[in-house]
Amino acid sequence: MGGGITAVDVGTGEKVWSTPHPPCGNRKPCSPTQAAAVSATAGVVFSGSNDGRIRAYSTQDGKILWEYDTVQEFTTVNAVKAKGGSINNGGPAIAGGMVFTNAGYSHHSGIIPGNVLLAFSAQ
Repeated sequence: MGGGITAVDVGTGEKVWSTPHPPCGNRKPCSPTQAAAVSATAGVVFSGSNDGRIRAYSTQDGKILWEYDTVQEFTTVNAVKAKGGSINNGGPAIAGGMVFTNAGYSHHSGIIPGNVLLAFSAQ
């Protein structure tokens, strides 16, 4: 399987850029696809993917500016363990200079679901 992210000029329908999904590496099982909706703010498109990573792409050229691997265990604010994983639901929420995403579905990431809500500074 494969995938990627593509920007299209809404006025002309022309492809502006396309960035293929990075390979999974040694992670098994892994699906290098993007099923979640994307979210955008000035200059950046955020996208979660089935490989458990959230990425920030430049709106200018599709270059990956940043990525974070959610396939790990987290200690939550109420001290309950949660596990990240596949991001295959709604797109990240952007508010107050922060980017919020859920992670943890085990469908493709191969871990037990625990689901976690993560917050990142959009700066």
